[in-house]
Amino acid sequence: MTLTACGGASAADADGMTTVTVGVAGNIFDMPIRLADANGYFGKQKLKVKYVTTTAATGTSALQSGSIQFLNDSPTDFLSAVDRRVPETAIAADGGGNPLGLIVSTKFAKAHQLTAATPAAQVAKALDGSTGGSSSANTKGEASVYLKAYGVDPGKVKWVSLPSPAADKAALKSNQIDWFATSQPTPLAIQDTGDGVVVADSTKVKAWSEEQAGYGQVVVARNSYLSQHADVARKFATAVQQATAYMNANLDSATVQKVAAGALPGVSASVIKASLPQVEWPRSDAMKLSAWITTMTFINSLNALESGQAIVSSDNFTNRYLP
Repeated sequence: MTLTACGGASAADADGMTTVTVGVAGNIFDMPIRLADANGYFGKQKLKVKYVTTTAATGTSALQSGSIQFLNDSPTDFLSAVDRRVPETAIAADGGGNPLGLIVSTKFAKAHQLTAATPAAQVAKALDGSTGGSSSANTKGEASVYLKAYGVDPGKVKWVSLPSPAADKAALKSNQIDWFATSQPTPLAIQDTGDGVVVADSTKVKAWSEEQAGYGQVVVARNSYLSQHADVARKFATAVQQATAYMNANLDSATVQKVAAGALPGVSASVIKASLPQVEWPRSDAMKLSAWITTMTFINSLNALESGQAIVSSDNFTNRYLP
């Protein structure tokens, strides 16, 4: 039985297996954890994994309450927690870059002669003065970084605030907005149904690449849990690293595609296949301060944090739980 109440302790079952609960977002970044489960990497470490779907608003609080032991978290949310002095630590980086897609309506694409092959600079110029949808400060900031890189003032875009990517999609289809940006596979799935055209993604926009944006996802645990259950943290991080390494070398394999289909229900096989390379899956989940500095610089450019400036040090992340 696993005790996940106030103390958030982990106990072994009669069969020697330890059950842990992990917070996931239900998106493409869940893949290493899902694959670690499907490929038996958690099982080899004597771990059973339960999943809880979390959001930017709920993930950190769930971790601190002990209702989850590990959180597959975005760097923005993690740095926001660090900024608020929440006692948690990143123990692995299981994805790099920002797998974003910027999708325009079919009407807008036709009017401006835009296709998936249109150069990023030409796309940015076409968006000058357009109407863009925004369902989060993060994606608005990331779209703005792209526009600025090509000399387009985001202030000239007519921004429409919407509650979710689903609302963005509806507004795009009804031509209330010309475009929006969000994480894959949503943009490619919309394109697949003929309701828009993906004209920019992380392979085309260098500002969204790992080289310029840094880490895309990190595994986080609260400090008190790590001090009490270092062995479990080591097993969990080891299994996740095995999975990311497998993905790095076997992204097109039937195994990865099958796990992705299960993790992303309702998304077509062709969209999944096109979406997975948008993330830079690492051979090693080990972290470096230099990469965190790149991440901080990118996140600070988004103006997504309340304090305005993200600051991270070697006290906020560790590689000690990785093999």
